[in-house]
Amino acid sequence: MAVTDEAIEKIKGMIVSGALRPGDRLPKESELAADLGLSRNSLREAVRALSLIRILDVRQGDGTYVTSLDPQLLLEAMSFVVDFHRDDTVLEFLAVRRILEPAATAMAASLISEQQLDALTAELDRLGENPSVEDLVASDLEFHRGIVHGSGNSVLCSLLDGLSGPTTRARIWRGLTQEDAVARTLREHRAILAALRERDAEAARSWATVHIASVEQWLRSTL
Repeated sequence: MAVTDEAIEKIKGMIVSGALRPGDRLPKESELAADLGLSRNSLREAVRALSLIRILDVRQGDGTYVTSLDPQLLLEAMSFVVDFHRDDTVLEFLAVRRILEPAATAMAASLISEQQLDALTAELDRLGENPSVEDLVASDLEFHRGIVHGSGNSVLCSLLDGLSGPTTRARIWRGLTQEDAVARTLREHRAILAALRERDAEAARSWATVHIASVEQWLRSTL
């Protein structure tokens, strides 16, 4: 194992074991290096790497701290990587979304509040029957984000937020080129909302699957 990897594993071990908790300040570099049997250079590299993925927070003049380890914070690193996707991987992102989002929608059926459903319905009403493609796609992103938030699972929220970016261009492209894309999207959104209001988890899951699969199917046919 590379020296830096070993240092990362040792710091990770301290966090996993509870020796270091969210918000804790790490011991001084010289003390921590001696305790872990590491050189100060390898420790420094490990700290730099862990700060990039939001495990550690290096505060100039103050010290190094364990972050909150909140899922949203940790998954920012995934979003960074996702930003470098190639166009030919969009189908793969859609496939992952088709696995995760229907599950989150089904979970939301029993947890999302009436107030949240009212807000989603009001947004659809505000959008009207003939929105621009850009307005529809922006609304689509917020619609699905609102439902996933209603699932109560912060990890799912963060994962799906990170996955939504690469599919945005495909959604706009579909809206501009497929004749009934706008009307179909609006119908499917209302069907998902109706299932959620009925607290019908399986219907909500099915409509979410159909909704995402329709984008995936269209994209496959155009590539």
